[in-house]
Amino acid sequence: MSLKDTISIMVVDDMSTSRGLITMALDEIGVKNVDFRSDGQSALASIAAKPVHLVISDYNMPGLDGLQLLHGLRTNRNTQRIGFILVSGRLDETIVATGRKLGMNNFIAKPFNTQQMRKCIEAVVGPL
Repeated sequence: MSLKDTISIMVVDDMSTSRGLITMALDEIGVKNVDFRSDGQSALASIAAKPVHLVISDYNMPGLDGLQLLHGLRTNRNTQRIGFILVSGRLDETIVATGRKLGMNNFIAKPFNTQQMRKCIEAVVGPL
């Protein structure tokens, strides 16, 4: 059984179109265990109750943004080791530097294709 059959991924994005593009890429890659949330707060609560292996989160969301979600995950002992990929249409140096300080594992800029998403994920979790 390969990693793509067993890995659990939470996609967090307030825009349904963006969530759809990420989940379609994951489906094309062959990842089977994917859940999603439309905001950082509900994602944080869900992951705290039932941890996943990897979070792929948008940066720009109302309420709890992607970096605040990352901070929340890293400050909880039960979720601090979860892989985290930040997705954004505007990944400037400040966002990337802050993400790295908080323990972000990788990032990907929008727009992306399935192969770019696969490479981004594999850089965090290993070959799928």
